[in-house]
Amino acid sequence: MALALSEQSIGWRGVELALQEICCIDRMGPVHGILISWLGFFSVKWPEDRPPQPLCMPESVRKPIDTALQHDLHALARDEFALVNQTILRQLHSDVELVREIGHYLIESGGKRLRPLVVLLAAGACQYRGSAHIDLAVVVEFLHTATLLHDDVVDMSQLRRGRTTVNARWGNAPSVLVGDFIYSRAFELMVKIGSLQIMQVLAETTNKLAGGEVMQLLNAGNPDVDETRYREVILRKTAKLFEASAQSAAILAGRPATEVEALASYGRHLGLAFQLIDDVLDFDGNSDLLGKNLGDDLAEGKPTLPLIITLERGAPADAALVRDTILNGSSNALNAVIDAVKRSGGLEYTRELARHEAESAIESLHVLAPSRHRDGLIRLARFAVERQY
Repeated sequence: MALALSEQSIGWRGVELALQEICCIDRMGPVHGILISWLGFFSVKWPEDRPPQPLCMPESVRKPIDTALQHDLHALARDEFALVNQTILRQLHSDVELVREIGHYLIESGGKRLRPLVVLLAAGACQYRGSAHIDLAVVVEFLHTATLLHDDVVDMSQLRRGRTTVNARWGNAPSVLVGDFIYSRAFELMVKIGSLQIMQVLAETTNKLAGGEVMQLLNAGNPDVDETRYREVILRKTAKLFEASAQSAAILAGRPATEVEALASYGRHLGLAFQLIDDVLDFDGNSDLLGKNLGDDLAEGKPTLPLIITLERGAPADAALVRDTILNGSSNALNAVIDAVKRSGGLEYTRELARHEAESAIESLHVLAPSRHRDGLIRLARFAVERQY
């Protein structure tokens, strides 16, 4: 369903009609807050030769999601999510036309918003009563988004969240520069939050993210990467931001060091579980649900854990096939590689490791007092390994 909004329809009557459509789409779910906040984008003046397009609900929002995540987790932070999305809209506004245009495109693309969710749930579990956690949630989402923009340029990706990537649509230079703009917005919000300790955590996290991306680049096309090296990469490029999300929320709430470390541990293990399942789904997922092509990592020559296990434990012919595919960076033999990975037990090994990481994340939460938000963090850890997208 498209919300056919134009400059002519905006005004109180246009907003009223749009809200009626939103209510028909999703009376109970988090889509309310997301779509309502999107209405603010129509204050942007589009160039006369590029009239506004109908605003469609992103595929990543339309597709079915885990019931517990939709009704339990988002319900715990529904109002806060609306504030997060409103802040994202404000912060992506710019007097530079291309920044506005790409910012609009990014928000339409949706996304799981898991890292902001971690911030909001962790803040609730730590009994935080202020409002700075909204800005903190936006900071971690901006750091993630900027990293994706740069990552897609490096990987020459064509599809993300079911849509053409920014680099494929506008080119590499705009993708990199808008990524830099979003980084700068994140830093501005860090200053606004006013916590030196949080700034230190997020500065270190940004450094680790960049280092992880460089390590992954160096690993590409190298079939001799082992599990230890692989784990170090995903610790840096994925788990570190999840860790910082939970840890910073605890710092913001003024919790004691034991709870700050417990939340950091939770986020770290959650991020590892999330990335491990991501690497499974690259071979065993549904491209429509994932919003990207299967075998993308394979095509880029990335030695992910399912491939590493196949190289170590697979039959000689299967190991040879995987080695050759990593060296050449191609997905032409994707179906054959998927069969080889399944025969070797690489997918189940990776899934089991993800389950272990999720349980470790849950174990970290035992120092927190029981609450609905703590229960939400537990369910989020389980979702990370049960998800299909």
